[in-house]
Amino acid sequence: MGRYCQLVMGPAGSGKSTYCSTIMTHCQNIRRPVHLVNLDPAAEKFEYEPTIDIRDLISLEDVMEELQYGPNGGLIYCMEFLMNNIDWLEDEIGSYTDDYLIIDCPGQIELYTHFDIMKRLVEALTKLNIAICGVYLLESQFVEDKSKFFAGVMSAMSAMINLEIPHINVMSKMDLLPKMKPSELERYYNPDPLLLMDDVNKKTSPRYHQLNQAIGQLVEDFNMVAFLPLNITDEDSITAILSHVDNAIQFGEDQEPKEPEEEIERETDDYNDDF
Repeated sequence: MGRYCQLVMGPAGSGKSTYCSTIMTHCQNIRRPVHLVNLDPAAEKFEYEPTIDIRDLISLEDVMEELQYGPNGGLIYCMEFLMNNIDWLEDEIGSYTDDYLIIDCPGQIELYTHFDIMKRLVEALTKLNIAICGVYLLESQFVEDKSKFFAGVMSAMSAMINLEIPHINVMSKMDLLPKMKPSELERYYNPDPLLLMDDVNKKTSPRYHQLNQAIGQLVEDFNMVAFLPLNITDEDSITAILSHVDNAIQFGEDQEPKEPEEEIERETDDYNDDF
């Protein structure tokens, strides 16, 4: 069997930890061996205890205390420290040859847009023959503020371009979003640049209208970003997300076919009866 992982990304508060625990539960329910990998040195609480935890190597709290860094600078330092000691992560992952890894990443958006740290991480994981799917989360409440929504679209696009891996975008917390018509939501699942023009221009100074138009045109020209809705209270929604990830990384295509458990038990009983 191959080696697979989800690289779970997104801004702070987008629901990454909840997503990870939801996928962990779902994988366990379908009897898929799965492990949680925490790469957020500022993380505090988990529903599932991480099998691999960057805090065993370095923690944000220690960096801020010893080096007098702020939260942002401290987190960048931690991630650079990880990359300079990537053999630690390689050793930790090395023993999981047949399992599915859920990697919970930090929420610092600069890591995906301004620095090459996550790109280097992807390259290190690829060298370990791990098939990677990037999962970028954006909070569904952003649809109520179109300027925030398109900022999220741009950050998702930046991550897709920078990391160059199979990638899906997820609109999280759909269970908390006020009811909207399916036709209205469809314009957000496949971002319609006119949403930006129609609404944001009414609230911004005319001097920014040309900039808004350029952003909308950029989104339309690249035509890369589309979102899958995730409602963690809906099992079908969770199954659909995992199915898209599995398709992106061709999960299970190199697995040997297995006989159903009932057939194995029947053959064992027949063998015992013969003796």
